[in-house]
Amino acid sequence: MKEPIQQLIKLQEIDSRILAKRLFIEKVPARICEQDEPLKLSRQNLEKMQQKSETLQKKKREREKSLEDIQEKIKKMKGRTTDIKTNKEYQAHLREIESSEKEIGKIEEEILVIMEDLDRTVKQQKVEEVTVRQEIEKLEVFRKELDREAALHEKELTALKKERTGIVSSIDPDIYATYMRLLRSGGGVALSPAKNEVCSGCDMNIPPQLFVEVRKNEELIQCPQCHRILFCRED
Repeated sequence: MKEPIQQLIKLQEIDSRILAKRLFIEKVPARICEQDEPLKLSRQNLEKMQQKSETLQKKKREREKSLEDIQEKIKKMKGRTTDIKTNKEYQAHLREIESSEKEIGKIEEEILVIMEDLDRTVKQQKVEEVTVRQEIEKLEVFRKELDREAALHEKELTALKKERTGIVSSIDPDIYATYMRLLRSGGGVALSPAKNEVCSGCDMNIPPQLFVEVRKNEELIQCPQCHRILFCRED
């Protein structure tokens, strides 16, 4: 291929590689954030179990306190039995004690249900704790691997920039200015190969006479549609 097309093709190859590496590096935080989602979900599940466990423990303490209060009440009532004078008062006193004892039975059943629910919750909490640790380890491995790849891209990026500078120094400033303008307007692609009278950048047909000139690779010819610089690859 002739100059300057050959230089521009080489420059486009380097710029494409530079762009790809920059995109990789720029997307590292987003990829880590995306990978962090399972950990966030696991932590939310763990927090729910912890909150439920605390609620059940509080409820258990409250019911145990109610149980103690009623037991103390019954103890005091039984202590007053000898002070009762009439049979009517005695029967009413016994019914009050019986009612309080039934209340004890009810509270004891409630405490048993709470304890069973608490036991299940604690077990599930331990499962969630394991899941959180596993997700933390997975995220750390992913982060380290991504950091390693990003560092490699940074190193390669430095070498590519140096190579690019050398190529740019040998290109006519006006041609380079045209190239950069097309690079920005073309989404990072300034050159487009032409084949069988078609621009590969926009799939537009190239007039036969224009294609004859493009095949020579001797001058900068832009696609009438996408305006990228056209060239033909050597067989």
